[in-house]
Amino acid sequence: MTHPTHIPREHRPLLLDAFCCQGGAGMGYHRAGFDVTGVDLAAQPRYPLGFHQGDAVAFIREFGAGFDFIHASPPCQRYSRTQKIQGRDHPDLIAPVRAALESTGRPWVIENVTEAAPELRDPVVMCAAVFGMRTYRHRLFETGGGFTLTPPTHQPHTAPLTKMGRPLRDGDWYHAVGNFSNVPYVRADMDVPWMNRDGIRECIPPAYTQWIGRQALAHLNAVAVAA
Repeated sequence: MTHPTHIPREHRPLLLDAFCCQGGAGMGYHRAGFDVTGVDLAAQPRYPLGFHQGDAVAFIREFGAGFDFIHASPPCQRYSRTQKIQGRDHPDLIAPVRAALESTGRPWVIENVTEAAPELRDPVVMCAAVFGMRTYRHRLFETGGGFTLTPPTHQPHTAPLTKMGRPLRDGDWYHAVGNFSNVPYVRADMDVPWMNRDGIRECIPPAYTQWIGRQALAHLNAVAVAA
């Protein structure tokens, strides 16, 4: 299943957004200046860019070399606190994804939750508060293929988060997990107006990948000049 992007495309570097879900990461790269294609095993009717439904690891292996840069966000359920509590079995996808990415010869990023740190190699952390959001959503990013990433400076956490189950009011800091309240408020704060609650719970806010994307473009330009 494919559907075309509704955003005008230009002659931009090509980026593959693997395990794309509803497109938080993809939108950030688009805003940075990439032409983005998402791939996900599940249909993603809310994905706002070009989309292909299929197995992400197989897609990377078959088509990844045709992109200038690859972002991969393998499912985090294996590493989440909820999984540890419930004892559910989920596959370890980080190692297979890394192997697929390395086979392409392209620069890449793997993103995951902080609990996945033991499976990642020298990851850097990003936090939503650094980008002006009213939450502390930490995500880890491992880089490869010659690309390295400098994250923004992580600031101390000083604002208290509203307790789960309480209504969110304007100005509140929040933790967007579970059946969190005031979806429009969180949607606006993370700048993901096309997403529903399910997408927001796990998304990478676009500001993170816009930051990464700008550095990725500089890397690609430097490689082109050197060549």
